[in-house]
Amino acid sequence: MRKLFITITCFIAAMTAAAQDRAAAVPDTAATAVDLPESFSYDVDSLMDAWFARQYLTFDEDCFESSANPAVSDEEYARRLASLPTIIDMPYNSITRNSIDAYVGRNRKIISFALGMLPIYEDIFVDALMKYNVPLELKYLPIVESALKPKAYSRAGAAGMWQFIYSTGRTYGLYVNSLVDDRYDIIRETDAAARHLRDLYDMFGNWDLAISAYNCGPGNISKAITRSGGKTGFWDIYPYLPHETRGYLPAFIAVNYAMNFYKEHGICPMESVRPQQTDTLHICRNLHFGQILHYCDISRDELSALNPQYLTDVIPGAYRTCVLTVPLQYLRPLLEAGDSLYEYDRETYFSKAKLAVIDDDMTNRITYFTHKIREGENLGSIARKYHTTVKNIKAWNNLKSDNIRAGKTLRIYNR
Repeated sequence: MRKLFITITCFIAAMTAAAQDRAAAVPDTAATAVDLPESFSYDVDSLMDAWFARQYLTFDEDCFESSANPAVSDEEYARRLASLPTIIDMPYNSITRNSIDAYVGRNRKIISFALGMLPIYEDIFVDALMKYNVPLELKYLPIVESALKPKAYSRAGAAGMWQFIYSTGRTYGLYVNSLVDDRYDIIRETDAAARHLRDLYDMFGNWDLAISAYNCGPGNISKAITRSGGKTGFWDIYPYLPHETRGYLPAFIAVNYAMNFYKEHGICPMESVRPQQTDTLHICRNLHFGQILHYCDISRDELSALNPQYLTDVIPGAYRTCVLTVPLQYLRPLLEAGDSLYEYDRETYFSKAKLAVIDDDMTNRITYFTHKIREGENLGSIARKYHTTVKNIKAWNNLKSDNIRAGKTLRIYNR
């Protein structure tokens, strides 16, 4: 027993020494400007507005207010980071310390929120990372990217928990148009993120650089390598990186630390319950949320939360196979409805005009259809009917005034 104790003690000491050696090799760049991730500015009250958070999380304010954040020495930080069972290096230095202090200090509520939300999505994250042989500690990257906010949208136009911009999303098969944004589909987006991270690692052969490239793009990493004289270590190219990327890897290290050592800092996790079981249906025809709600006793908020990739109430299954997620108990009623599901009140949900709009939104074609003017109609009422403007209708039909006559036809183009 004593021999085992000595062996474990020696192992911990060796790991701590190795971490300190890595820290010593890192240049002191604390004076260099570092931008914290945009997610760091999120207000936790706004995060709690998400349907999943309202449904499955509770938070004891007294627990948070009464918990102190104890002072931690540099040596202890280094020891704790070295003890994490990770493939990706977690070095300790003044920069990572600043990020850790930010997450366990003034922004500790984000960690409390993440501790409650992560169990809802963790299986999806881990399955995708394992599928592409990506280190499992990257399951914490969406906390840096979006604070696990399902409908996160950044100033740069990145969307979803994994924050894909449009062009990168398209490269990995994430479809985006006026009706569908796959970047909000957590399963599709997570699979794309795991593939993207694997591709970046294959490109640079280094997880530090792969993570940094996820933030600023491989082109900026390649330029930083060139400007550094060909060096390929993150801390070697650090001064040549964009400001926001300098803080990105340290933030990732800090989140790994905070998610594992939150108890030592008096952080209370938000309590979560496991979401109800769900299942999926493949939809191959156009379907409206209203038709689904007719056959299921489910709220529109819940249906939308389970299917955040649909930006309107329309599931455009006629243009590609779409996936509908519903609570398990509603699967049978939808299957038993059969064709009646799609035919219910179809003229209301999918009139000729609305189908034309869906067609244009899905295919990006500039098309038009004709509207026969009825008695009593005017340009204003017609514009409202087709979700356009009087100015557009006049331009499309070369009208000089607002006067129209019943029986004539108008061209109505893609809105």
